[in-house]
Amino acid sequence: MNILGIETSCDETAAAVVRDGREVLSNVVYTQIPLHQPYGGVVPEIASRAHVEKISQVVGEAISQFKQLNNQTIDAVAVTYGPGLSPALIVGLNAAKGLAKALDVPLIGINHIEAHLHSPFLFDPADRKGFQISDFRFQIGDGDFQIGDGDFRIEDCTPALGLAISGGNTMWVDMPEYGKYEVIGETLDDAAGEAFDKAAKLLGLGYPGGLKMDRIASAWMAEARSEVRGQRSDDLIPFPKGRPRDGVTALAGLPAELCVSFSGLKTALLRYAQQHPDLAGSTESARDFGGYEVTPHVAQVVASYQEAIVQAVADRTRTALKRKRYKAFILGGGVSLNSRIRAVLTEVAKDAGVPLLMAKPKYTGDNGAMIAGLAYYRRNHVEDAMTLDVNPCLEVGK
Repeated sequence: MNILGIETSCDETAAAVVRDGREVLSNVVYTQIPLHQPYGGVVPEIASRAHVEKISQVVGEAISQFKQLNNQTIDAVAVTYGPGLSPALIVGLNAAKGLAKALDVPLIGINHIEAHLHSPFLFDPADRKGFQISDFRFQIGDGDFQIGDGDFRIEDCTPALGLAISGGNTMWVDMPEYGKYEVIGETLDDAAGEAFDKAAKLLGLGYPGGLKMDRIASAWMAEARSEVRGQRSDDLIPFPKGRPRDGVTALAGLPAELCVSFSGLKTALLRYAQQHPDLAGSTESARDFGGYEVTPHVAQVVASYQEAIVQAVADRTRTALKRKRYKAFILGGGVSLNSRIRAVLTEVAKDAGVPLLMAKPKYTGDNGAMIAGLAYYRRNHVEDAMTLDVNPCLEVGK
């Protein structure tokens, strides 16, 4: 079954065709980063306008790529209808409705966050070479993982713990079986990706900040472990890990040990910057850290701030993995591309004796493939899809 997936929840216009929920036959993503950089973040009106301008081109290219490889038809159209930015979601949903009607195929509405948790199951046609799809292996750090014998089924991974970590979400999800989701922990304010972007803006690194901070932090940490410079990892600035107190109203019944708050971390960074004006001062001592010219002090702050986020996420994950016997730990979302998060969570999963399933780098961010892929497993939920409206605050499992 070939499903066309459309994704416009934020600042990527994306479309892809996926066969049987896993094999990506085409994948096109138009990123709006240059449009939003002058403003230091995503502007909803600009995002929706760009979606309107690019949606036809992106969907057309995805279909064209699919047709070049296959003399087959599209059997259904899937689209994100929440959560996300309302003006952006509207563009994708309306385009999907029109296309489904024109092709006379079913329309399937998909939850954006749930789709991120499907992304580790996606693969490319080239991955078939040398083995049957039943032997498909998942990445676990530098190694791999094979589920069972015989024909592979995604259901063999459940019960699973999922972590969706991105620019808009940081959420731990219990998956008792595939297609069923229950949020057991989440951020009470900013998502991890948002915390990275705001810190980068404060430190003068520009938008988006996640990749820059990752590379700068990696370079500084490598020096910190080097005997040549005599630095140690305990040179990290002790920023708070952001664990909320029990009884806080914002927990809404969720356990405090599985929730995180990054607002205090951002405040700590702001106060540190105010107490150390040299951070934004002279750049005479700036040198290369991961491809970016910053001072050693800025690099130290970046590494320390990133480590606070990573360890906060690792602590909650470690606790969640102890609460239930899981067959897999599924990691999805744009921030899952962060090298430090991948390394630390690999160790957390290894210590817990649970396989970690991570998406290929190109499927970590927002993309149409994850929408089309999940839709294959939700294809029975199509009765009212043509009457769907966007839901910017759509909850997981609802």
